[in-house]
Amino acid sequence: MTKVVEFLKESYTEMTEKVTWPTWLELQNSAVIVLVASIIIALLVLGMDESAGNVLKMFYKSFAS
Repeated sequence: MTKVVEFLKESYTEMTEKVTWPTWLELQNSAVIVLVASIIIALLVLGMDESAGNVLKMFYKSFAS
């Protein structure tokens, strides 16, 4: 039990004294970067999905005729 208490004390000390927390402005900037990157990646995946779907439609139509 003493190890658990010691771990909790050390964790609290590290989180309050040793960790450098970002400022509100840094946090907002990082959030915007993540949002923009997520949108770009989502659009790329959408483009690849639509392209693959169109290729498969053309492939299946070539055998249907």
